[in-house]
Amino acid sequence: MKGQDDQPTSSALGCSQVYVLTNQAMPGLVKIGMTALDDPDQRANQLYTTGVPLPFEVHYSAKVANADDIEAALHNAFRDKRLNPRREFFEIEPDQAIGILKLFDLEETTEQLRNTFDKDVSSSEQNAVQKAKRRRPQLNFEDMGIPIGAQLTFVRDEDITALIAETKKVNFEGEIQSLTALTTDLLNLDYNVQPTQYWMYEGSTLTEIYNQTYVTSDY
Repeated sequence: MKGQDDQPTSSALGCSQVYVLTNQAMPGLVKIGMTALDDPDQRANQLYTTGVPLPFEVHYSAKVANADDIEAALHNAFRDKRLNPRREFFEIEPDQAIGILKLFDLEETTEQLRNTFDKDVSSSEQNAVQKAKRRRPQLNFEDMGIPIGAQLTFVRDEDITALIAETKKVNFEGEIQSLTALTTDLLNLDYNVQPTQYWMYEGSTLTEIYNQTYVTSDY
């Protein structure tokens, strides 16, 4: 069954685009949906209502001829992470959805949709987004209670490990680098990923430790 905020099928829309969005007022959640190519302005206005404290940010979008099928496939892939069956929000990282989308033969439209979403956002609203981002600081192992020299384990292969080298960097096979760069390389991706979901420390993912350290209920 379609959720209340789902859009009509692609047969009704013609060629549409599937998008991956986040909102700084909703940390840890990703919205996966679709919109008609001929009216993205309307979708942007529908999403950013008075009930939403901050505008949405576009991480990725792509033009497809079968948007309803691809959207349904993504929703099904992350059904166990869906916050509410009647809403398109998932407790995942954006790159998890982007990685699946890139498997399809798509025409990327990220910049176009991002410009559409951003054009009616005032400077004060943009400042509010940046302020919210500062409340979620960059990964800092010391702040998270992970000491220098501690070992991290790669979730997808327990034989792959890295050592904490500095407060924001790791040592992997003798090379000091950011965890983002290492994770992107291990996953063989051509875009940066949020790395915390891919690493474990003492039985917890870095995402779990990060949220326990930094996430607050400001909204």
